[in-house]
Amino acid sequence: MVGKVLMATKTTEQTISAAAMTSMCPRYEHAVQVICKRWTGLLLDALMEGPRRFGELTSLVEGLSDRVLSDRLRELETEGIVKRVVYPQIPVRVEYQLTDKGYALKPVTDAIHSWAEGWIDPALLAETDEKK
Repeated sequence: MVGKVLMATKTTEQTISAAAMTSMCPRYEHAVQVICKRWTGLLLDALMEGPRRFGELTSLVEGLSDRVLSDRLRELETEGIVKRVVYPQIPVRVEYQLTDKGYALKPVTDAIHSWAEGWIDPALLAETDEKK
């Protein structure tokens, strides 16, 4: 009988937990979809140091095509994470910079750096580079 009571309690706890996660999930899911797309993390990291021009971002993020860079910057701009600043001079100069919302991701990028330092084996990175 005691076992049945505990199972009922667990089921109730699981139901409450599932209900709490359901109310949080859409925001978390959206955030992960935005910042976890390929190249986005590297772009955010590059922009944490200050405004960058398109060509600078292309050279900083090796392997990133112009088309994908344009797409990612547009997506981040739509999300309010990056803003595009056009300087009306000849030739026109365009820079991309993080907004306050973008800079609010600094603790996230710092945490990823810390995690990577502690958990990513440099030998595995060398093996991956050799396979390329």
